[in-house]
Amino acid sequence: MTQTAIIVGTQWGDEGKGKITDYLARDFDFVVRFHGGNNAGHTVVANGKTYKFFLLPSGVLSPGTVSVIGNGVVVDPKVLIGEINNFKVNNSAPNLKISERAHVIMPYHLLMDNGLGAGQGKLAAGSTGRGIAPVYADKAYRHGIRVGDLIEPELFKEKLEKSYYFNTQILTKVFRLPFERTIEDIYNEYLAYGQELLPYIHDTELDLYNAYAQKKSILFEGAQGMSLDPDQGMYPHGTSSNNVAGYASVGSGVGINEKSKIIGVAKAYVSRVGNSPFITELPENEAVYIREKGAEYGTTTGRARRIGWLDLVQIRQSVRTSGLSEIAFTKLDVLDGLKELKICMAYEIDGQITLEMPASLSKIRRAKPVYTTLPGWEDTDATTYETLPHNLRHYIEFVEKKINCHISFVSLGADRERTILRLR
Repeated sequence: MTQTAIIVGTQWGDEGKGKITDYLARDFDFVVRFHGGNNAGHTVVANGKTYKFFLLPSGVLSPGTVSVIGNGVVVDPKVLIGEINNFKVNNSAPNLKISERAHVIMPYHLLMDNGLGAGQGKLAAGSTGRGIAPVYADKAYRHGIRVGDLIEPELFKEKLEKSYYFNTQILTKVFRLPFERTIEDIYNEYLAYGQELLPYIHDTELDLYNAYAQKKSILFEGAQGMSLDPDQGMYPHGTSSNNVAGYASVGSGVGINEKSKIIGVAKAYVSRVGNSPFITELPENEAVYIREKGAEYGTTTGRARRIGWLDLVQIRQSVRTSGLSEIAFTKLDVLDGLKELKICMAYEIDGQITLEMPASLSKIRRAKPVYTTLPGWEDTDATTYETLPHNLRHYIEFVEKKINCHISFVSLGADRERTILRLR
């Protein structure tokens, strides 16, 4: 078994990364969340129970595994404390470590998110309103507040004065939004959060370095999907942290010296929340069947997801930008019973055919899908690859050939046991 593995989304997110992480976590010593915040939710079904995680890594369901919230994650401490307490209702306390270098979402970031979205108009990403973009911006401005600051009262006060002044000036004078919370109120509230999180706060970068040097195994859990990446995705209709596999080292502090297994998770169709061109999007009267059968509603917001046919241009870009070694193909059971399935093979833009994702947003806006059609199948009630319906196996092998990446996991339902390992 490889010492390190990285799980990333190949589409718009919501591909089933939580399930694949949970499925693999039992074989790893550490599971590390390395980017994003509580704008990204993972749903895991294990032992008949459904868990919805927002900041907790999906590895928390494996008692022998240490779960780590890495430095690349942005943390809303109120949300995290609530999630830890909810988890402890039916489980023991999570085996969790939080990087003291992870940045903290503050109350003014939440309001700032609304102001930014309102001002971006057609170019808005359709934010979840969780304060993610503003906190990453503060990190770049170099007046952000980190988790470790919450347990150093004098340093926290010094940093908060700068961050509070900067953000409230923009809120009240640029966006004309009222912000009534005082700096003293926020200071006291967040100091209390720091004390509550104190048992979990660590120098996780050093912990992970030592674990890696001791040949411990580490699984890196990505959030969201490649098309939301601010560099490689459909900018500006994305998120604020890089989510391609290369960011695993940056967002965890682990310099990986050896080749990792890099698993891209791809859903058998495409969904997304938020605003952007969506080249394979289905009309609402056709989308509703897949949405309802696949429970395609945002884990974080509850918003109905937009639905589209599988887009191989998108997945090929993920194979290339993350250096994928294999694919976990999920939610194939949702397509049971459909007579025909369309797959987007390429885009037609101004009469020209392209197999690759354009960087130009104007070209993406003009792109039309070039489809091929494959026959559907009746049901996926099987426990081995060989006993799957012929048309389903043909669908999997067709996709595998066109993206030039092995499909190693076939997921046929939400429960972790509904997974078939497909060897080369």
